Amino acid sequence: MSAEQEIPVDVAGIAFDPKKKSPVVILRDAAAERVLPIWVGSFEANAIIAEKEHVKSPRPMTHDLLKRVVLTLGAAVDRVVITEIRDNTFFAELHLVYGEDEILVDCRPSDGIALALRFNAPIFVAESVLAFEESKQQSAVLNTEDLSRFLDGLTPDDFEKR
Repeated sequence: MSAEQEIPVDVAGIAFDPKKKSPVVILRDAAAERVLPIWVGSFEANAIIAEKEHVKSPRPMTHDLLKRVVLTLGAAVDRVVITEIRDNTFFAELHLVYGEDEILVDCRPSDGIALALRFNAPIFVAESVLAFEESKQQSAVLNTEDLSRFLDGLTPDDFEKR
């Protein structure tokens, strides 16, 4: 783990991206100034929603089972950190506490979030990940504004055949 600043976030909600036909977990910082959308699978989204809404399954689901295993081994989830984004893929670490030891486990952010919720453990995002997402969002806004200016500047002469 790097010495990079970790920003605490909460699960603001889950949306559905109709374009990609995929659920999106929306993480939001405490000041509600920055958001981080993470596209996840439907099973992971259901696991997150079930825990947020306190829906209990008659049989343990995968994340519930993993919670039982962690507890049975005498460990706990200390926190989850979304550490980086590489090639449009987010990476995360599950920080487990076992006695005096901290154990880092590589995980998908969606699984880490589902487990953090089950342990009431905090979720963090590396500052560089939030900064990257902010620049991406600003770029999208700029592209929209550039397109709008371009379209406003068009005249009928621009459509004449040459």
